[in-house]
Amino acid sequence: MRALVDPLVAAIDQGTSSTRFLVFNAKTAEVVSEHQVEITQFFPKEGWVEEDPKEIIQSVYECIERACEKLGQLDVDLSNIKAVGVTNQRETTLVWDKETGEPLYNALVWLDLRTQSTVESLINKSPGRNKNHLKHKTGLPISTYFSAVKLRWLLDNVEEVRRAVEEDRAMFGTVDSWIIWCLSGGKDGGVHCTDVSNASRTMLFNIHTMDWDPELCRYFDVPMDILPKVRSSSEIYGCMKSSSLSGVPISGCLGDQSAALVGQMCFKEGQAKNTYGTGCFLLRNTGSKPVMSEHGLLTTVAYKLGKEQPACYALEGSVAIAGAVVRWLKDNMGIVKSTSEIEKLAADVGTSYGCYFVPAFSGLYAPYWEPSARGIICGLTQFTNRNHLAFAALEAVCFQTREILDAMNQDSGIPLEQLWVDGGMTSNRLLMQLQADILCIPVVRPTMAETTALGAAMAAGAAEGIKVWDLTAGELPEVVSETFEPQINSDESEFRFSRWKKAVQKAMNWETTEPCCESNGFGKKMNGAPWGVPPSLSLAPVDP
Repeated sequence: MRALVDPLVAAIDQGTSSTRFLVFNAKTAEVVSEHQVEITQFFPKEGWVEEDPKEIIQSVYECIERACEKLGQLDVDLSNIKAVGVTNQRETTLVWDKETGEPLYNALVWLDLRTQSTVESLINKSPGRNKNHLKHKTGLPISTYFSAVKLRWLLDNVEEVRRAVEEDRAMFGTVDSWIIWCLSGGKDGGVHCTDVSNASRTMLFNIHTMDWDPELCRYFDVPMDILPKVRSSSEIYGCMKSSSLSGVPISGCLGDQSAALVGQMCFKEGQAKNTYGTGCFLLRNTGSKPVMSEHGLLTTVAYKLGKEQPACYALEGSVAIAGAVVRWLKDNMGIVKSTSEIEKLAADVGTSYGCYFVPAFSGLYAPYWEPSARGIICGLTQFTNRNHLAFAALEAVCFQTREILDAMNQDSGIPLEQLWVDGGMTSNRLLMQLQADILCIPVVRPTMAETTALGAAMAAGAAEGIKVWDLTAGELPEVVSETFEPQINSDESEFRFSRWKKAVQKAMNWETTEPCCESNGFGKKMNGAPWGVPPSLSLAPVDP
């Protein structure tokens, strides 16, 4: 078996719903060993989404140990693992105490909506009440999605965070920073860093200067000394200080969607991939210059594969709810017993029978950026049953992707000819066929679905000082894929899409204001103890 002698590279894939650790053969890109652990999400109030930072890092250690045990059972020496990469859910915001190593609050997950009034305050105070006021520096609209407003909420509302900042004990980071800091020693010399792809999702990072921006930090009133050092996506940050991989370099770091772009080997300008996970994220490589969207998309840093390498940018369309709609049908409504059941239910009817589902549970992201939207199901008749609803839920994922693709084609002026796809939902063959039908272009799915983890492993293995993975065009591994061709005529596709857009308009402006907090409102802490959460959400931005 080649894996016994070839160099191996591992990747930590810390997602919204689970943590995974995968070990890849650096010559063939084959998965040699893996382990996965689910992550608990907490919903202390409507629209609030939290995770326990301790559970996150514990799940990382558990996945590492279990995957290493499996390697032992295969008689693979752990010394074959030459590097570890990290990829992570982006925008999720953490603050911890650098002296004790303890989190100062639960992680605020990217889906969290508690900052809506903060966002409204920022937009109202910007010139012309323009949500794109900071886009020229950040590539992003002012939205609940991004880390700066979450950090501002923590500074305004959590006494432990405020005190730690005043006493110079606080560290801020996205999930990658927390993981790298913990794995490289934590309070005993841990490395506090992030990479350009994650930094570009905070609204504190200037995508032109490629560093934290003092004016942006003043705008959000965020002290710069709590921010991690920004590094490239492929370099040695430090070494593992504990676990079975003690001493192994940590040398790759990419936000999950950037990692998927790398793992899909979309290194050429114009190539695009869509990842179907909890949310849905379509990225199109725009090369070495940022392209500012005129149609509701984000401009983001895709990757920077080495200290001396140029940054590569991407246009991105973000959908909040994709796989999460299936989880909602299962956990909240009891319509399906397992996530795999939805494909059979939908296939049994082969149509939504005029039912349209807009899963705007966290508002609508691209291309609308409308936090006031809420989920809606319309077109119901007495004939509608759970099968039709299952079909409508899958179609909703495809329609949201179509909206993003249309915006991307308008921004670039060059229509996309085919779409590479990855993520957990791509195992649903009906969904993939629906996506090809609704986009009217081929959808290409690699048979090896772990492209996000693969991207992080590739970045780690290609780092200076590691160099066991070659990212030059002729040396990239061949990835076998399956292509789904459109099977319906474009007129039918356009009709269904136009009905979907009509449903979207009905979902708009549902929430006109955030519900008032009770005077003694409390969230939930990790172990059940309450976090004190004062109701004030004030923010007085300073114009840059």
